[in-house]
Amino acid sequence: MAEQADVLRRTPLSRDRILRAAVTLADGTGIESLSMRNLAQELGVVPMALYKHVANKDELLDGMIDVVVGQIDPPVPGDDWKPTVRLRVLAARRMLGRHPWAALAIESRNTATPGVLAYLDSMVGVFRAAGFSVDLAHHVMHAMGSRILGFSQELFDDTRRAGRSGASEPQPAPTFPPEAAARFPHLAEIAVAASHDDGSVVGSGCDDQFEFEFALDLLLDGIERLHRQGCTPPPFSEFSGPRR
Repeated sequence: MAEQADVLRRTPLSRDRILRAAVTLADGTGIESLSMRNLAQELGVVPMALYKHVANKDELLDGMIDVVVGQIDPPVPGDDWKPTVRLRVLAARRMLGRHPWAALAIESRNTATPGVLAYLDSMVGVFRAAGFSVDLAHHVMHAMGSRILGFSQELFDDTRRAGRSGASEPQPAPTFPPEAAARFPHLAEIAVAASHDDGSVVGSGCDDQFEFEFALDLLLDGIERLHRQGCTPPPFSEFSGPRR
């Protein structure tokens, strides 16, 4: 065991190695206990060595988010949009089960990371490939909200509310610079389709009231359909991840 630890300490330090070690540390002890000092100790280096690869803890956290979001299964080409989206969202939820800190970490960022943007862009791409209009894809992404990443913002989750400062699900900027638009074309496409409402809490450039009512109507329609079918809730799931 000591020999294995010695080999790890002699492994050249890299950004990828740092990020993966940080993810493992957060998985084991929680994101709150993660610091550059204890991460350096885990890697067998001095703290200053980390700063050659990550500028600060914010950049470290962004990189960790991209590592875990990169674990979400890619969409299966050729399938219908509905099972494709459902399976991918459930894959995102399984990722959160492996990394319980990730949902709050994603929400804590002021801007979405490149990995999150790539994931969201691919999901919009599924809707667009299925023939959804740009406007409908835009509204659907708002209606899905954080569920698209495998979690939801529960009304009565006191622990969760205590850890938040009013942040909503990460949103792409309403306008995209050319290089970002080339990298995330589907997000750029729906961003420019937004109606303008400067005071929106949903996202700059979006009609807050319309997006709220759109999602509300979707939920009510679904509830009505289940009620007509005499839906009985299934037994409690033993899903080991965060209950959101």
